[in-house]
Amino acid sequence: MIAGVFTSLARHSVLAAAPDPIEFFEKKIRPVLIAECVDCHNAEKQKGGLRLDHREAWLKGGDSGASIVPGDIKGSLLLRSIRHEEEDLKMPSKAPKLDAAVIADFEAWVKMGAPDPRDEPSKTAQSEGNSGAKWEQLLAMRRTWWSLQPLRSVEVPNVAGDPVHPVDRFLRVKQVEKGLAPAGPAAASAVLRRLSYVLTGLPPAPEQALRFEAEYAADSVRAVETAVDGFLASARFGEHWARHWMDLMRYTETHGSETDAVLPMAWQYRDYLVRAFNQNVPLDALICEHLAGDILPKPRLSADGLNESSVGPAHFRMVEHGENAVDTREDQVRVLENQIDVVSKAFQGMTVACARCHDHKFDAISQRDYYALQGVFASAHLGQRVVDTQEHLNQFNGALEQAQEALRQGFVKEWLKAAGRLRAEFPEKLDTQAKSWKQAFGEAQKDAAHPLHAWLKIKAENLPKQWEALRKKSEADQAAIKEFNVTHFKKVWDFRQGQAEGWLRSGAGLEQKPELGRFRVSQSGDRLLVGLYPPALLSHWFSSRQHGIMISPAFTI
Repeated sequence: MIAGVFTSLARHSVLAAAPDPIEFFEKKIRPVLIAECVDCHNAEKQKGGLRLDHREAWLKGGDSGASIVPGDIKGSLLLRSIRHEEEDLKMPSKAPKLDAAVIADFEAWVKMGAPDPRDEPSKTAQSEGNSGAKWEQLLAMRRTWWSLQPLRSVEVPNVAGDPVHPVDRFLRVKQVEKGLAPAGPAAASAVLRRLSYVLTGLPPAPEQALRFEAEYAADSVRAVETAVDGFLASARFGEHWARHWMDLMRYTETHGSETDAVLPMAWQYRDYLVRAFNQNVPLDALICEHLAGDILPKPRLSADGLNESSVGPAHFRMVEHGENAVDTREDQVRVLENQIDVVSKAFQGMTVACARCHDHKFDAISQRDYYALQGVFASAHLGQRVVDTQEHLNQFNGALEQAQEALRQGFVKEWLKAAGRLRAEFPEKLDTQAKSWKQAFGEAQKDAAHPLHAWLKIKAENLPKQWEALRKKSEADQAAIKEFNVTHFKKVWDFRQGQAEGWLRSGAGLEQKPELGRFRVSQSGDRLLVGLYPPALLSHWFSSRQHGIMISPAFTI
């Protein structure tokens, strides 16, 4: 009696676990028909005279007879064609063979009677095609692909001969299944040549080959390990493998298009890759640097103060770029498409850019996915940046500030002395040298807007009062100009106060607060000063070695 109870329970468990036929069709069969079959077998297009967009059509069959025979696996031509048992009828056409699990689903579906709720034909060829309404079904099917499954641990097989490497054991199992025998051991010269070309792209040196042959004869495993270590330690390793990476990133030193403009400092990215490979930077870290190396909270720094991580995103600028674009928005869209294409192919092995105009025809990428990713890429702005660390750039700021303050005090004293002599000496000295100066002084006397007008009115014996009067007049003039501008113009940004709302701003040169009277000392030549600056956002007032980048928000002209 107990045995009978267990038998009954088992029977009911099996019955309960049996899938609902219609649900099975909707989850397992319809998405595959939509993705792989209906484009060629629908209301408007029937290859081989066969339609697969509704039940009555496939029951009728096509030019080759019945395609699906409910309950008859052997008699169903569709199953034989997707199993590639028919030499001249391998389906899907011009596409890889369906996964074994998908074929098993179709066999189970036919065996259960091929349930299909599609009693009426599709109204349009697109209604059962790759449309937005059916995307969730397509995505559900495509997510079952082996390439999109999470990694899992598998047991390494034991095989005759016990190859050392686990991968070799898996290969050996397949060789046994196919009746193949592994090739014999390669000669020492062939082993070294293969290692050298694979790791450095160059042939081994003659003396290296002779040394390796002796070491290989004594201990082949140790000889190979030593040779590999030597190639990996060679600078040629980074140069060789950086070239492969550069191909993936579409490395270029010009922008193409009609002018083929030079891409400044492109070689910095090339050298960065060589260093990364030679320093054995982990793959995940290198990918992170390529996507967001300029904003990493803990960037990778070199011993000499170079922010290595910030060089990674340089590949985003390696796109075709027209200097005279008629439609700038179209040009931006094309650049974004190229960036997405490179990143998705290199790091995901998928052609995401194909979903720009429609849901992807093959991959599990929708048009919505594409534009979500495009929004991320569009939010970043391209520009040159200094890759030295802030600490390296600012290490002399304190000393420079002290030197500038001392110079400022000296300039004030000298300028005050010179101002006292200017009115008395300047015109007379130049009078004999250039008649044009006399003419300029005459014009300045009559024109209040002339640059020399204020100086000609200053008398050395009453300099402070006259200077104060000029200052007040200048302030009054500035106030009048400001009132005029407020009335006639709309101020969006005022860089004199350091205001740059909405702008992207970065760089050590833009960290200082704007001040009146800032100046920069010349680093060469016989001139002491390069310039005297008004209050403004300037990156070079402190030093020409400082830098700054400002990118405006989008605005309409």
